[in-house]
Amino acid sequence: MTTSTLRRALTTTATVGVLLLAATACSDDSSAEQTPTTASASSSAPASAPASASASPTGSDRSTPMDIRVTIDGQEVEATLNDSPAARDLASLLPLTLDLKDFHGTERIADPPRKLTTENAPEPLAPKAGDLAYFAPWGNLAIFHKDGPSASEDLLVLGHIDADADVLSGADRITIEAAS
Repeated sequence: MTTSTLRRALTTTATVGVLLLAATACSDDSSAEQTPTTASASSSAPASAPASASASPTGSDRSTPMDIRVTIDGQEVEATLNDSPAARDLASLLPLTLDLKDFHGTERIADPPRKLTTENAPEPLAPKAGDLAYFAPWGNLAIFHKDGPSASEDLLVLGHIDADADVLSGADRITIEAAS
């Protein structure tokens, strides 16, 4: 087995493990009702994420998409996460419901319940309209409704939301869930 094939297999296994954990958490048969995590755009996220235990994927392995279910202001839209460590860390927090606010007329932002890992981050990309990204210094998620600034090591593109710019630019609330 080549190194590339082994890395791809480990990455796939890690992705399946994250999705199984999310599914298991959602199917807990305890009598307590489970509700999605809700965070407002003004909440803080002081904790940092633990390092990933999986093997470090190569650049080409990071392009394997993970389907997610996204609802923006009650409207379901198609979306995917890439297979970067930060995107997998976000997937481990699902389901999430976040209140969004405008940032510089280019993106809608919100704070997840904790900071995401930035370990083994892929090469920086300039965000495009529809991209879901993570701004590491502030620990916030960003949904771009216009093309963003040039590529920066501080901004990690996590995936893409297939929605019109008008829907994204006026979004007040987003729910992100693991696809079934």
